[in-house]
Amino acid sequence: MKLTLITALTGLVLVAAIVELLRRRQLREKYALLWLGVGLLVIPLAIFPKLLDRPAELIGAKSGVSLVLFLGIVFLLLMSVHLSWEVSRLEEETRTIAEDLALLRAKIEERQQTETEVMARND
Repeated sequence: MKLTLITALTGLVLVAAIVELLRRRQLREKYALLWLGVGLLVIPLAIFPKLLDRPAELIGAKSGVSLVLFLGIVFLLLMSVHLSWEVSRLEEETRTIAEDLALLRAKIEERQQTETEVMARND
């Protein structure tokens, strides 16, 4: 009973924290929806822990708890791969932007130097 209450409260706190991060615009909507889904899934499973016993039996897991742990690990693994992909994409984008900025700065300096030389010749 105590673990059920703690788990349900954790789910509620997770949902509240996600809503607050979303409200402050510190979490993008695509991730907020994902984490809200997790939080909203945890709450009923915490209140009714036997809900997954039958599906667990059907796929050959020993209990619903084992199924939840397995699905949680798979979920976190997929999130890690997705976030690694996002970081890699952003690193590439940052590198490209830095290269473009360096080229623009070089062009500006070249133009300023040319203008300085033209002004010096005219004097």
